[in-house]
Amino acid sequence: MFDPALLQAVAAVATTGAFDRAARRLGITPSAVSQRVKLLEERMGTTLILRGQPCRPTPAGSRLCRHVEEMALLEHGLRADLGALAPGGTLPTVRIAVNADSLATWFVEALAGVSERLFDLVIDDEDHTAEWLRRGEVSAAVATAPGPIAGCSSRPLGALLYEATASPRFAARWFANGIDLAALALAPSLVFNGKDRLQDRWMERRFGAAPARPVHAIPSSHGFVDAALAGLGWGMNPRALVAEHLQAGRLVRLDDGEALAVPLFWHWSRAVEPALGGLTQAVRTAAARRLEP
Repeated sequence: MFDPALLQAVAAVATTGAFDRAARRLGITPSAVSQRVKLLEERMGTTLILRGQPCRPTPAGSRLCRHVEEMALLEHGLRADLGALAPGGTLPTVRIAVNADSLATWFVEALAGVSERLFDLVIDDEDHTAEWLRRGEVSAAVATAPGPIAGCSSRPLGALLYEATASPRFAARWFANGIDLAALALAPSLVFNGKDRLQDRWMERRFGAAPARPVHAIPSSHGFVDAALAGLGWGMNPRALVAEHLQAGRLVRLDDGEALAVPLFWHWSRAVEPALGGLTQAVRTAAARRLEP
């Protein structure tokens, strides 16, 4: 049985990034926080917090933080069921892995549909968000992986549609003789980060291959659109973010065929399934309104 006071100290340092800020959150001295973290590390025989600026949890520390969050969620639900939930009490935090494009297009609507929760969002590529859940570092995830994930439940959400887009000036310069593999190997493209394969998937679907090419790394959904508008490169943008730009002629499609559909799934830990029931319903409701079936 873990000592709750020791767990809370580790979680507070991991969340705030500093022992003094953790101390203010817990209402104790930084020395007391340090002693509690050190004591739990000694009992477990492993480092839980990497000291630095900021302090960061180790994988073991991250897993303990998720345990603290899960216990808070379950206790919050129990108090509500028993009619003992006092207004103004500490709200439990749900840590969720989600891709940036979902956050920019529909996921905030889902979060707004849930009361009495705080959210800690981890942003990653949609092909990799499920890994956070597999490692036990989040309680739920929006991912392209359909599952199954051990210890988790899963539901399909629908598909996020992407359009291959560029500014008219960019298209006229780089694709004056048409779009083919030779032109795509020379034209700068946009990528969210090193994990982003959406542009490759579009090229593979249309041309059967994805050539090496110059890229701009733009780790922001809205920045991605802005970069396309500015003529930095071409890229796959969510239809919801570029529909008005396409209609106004500020962007053009590079493909007259169907948009690239990326299926999304909602995964959540069965350990806290009852506490996440309202969130799961809100996610599915928002997805039904904003994603393609």
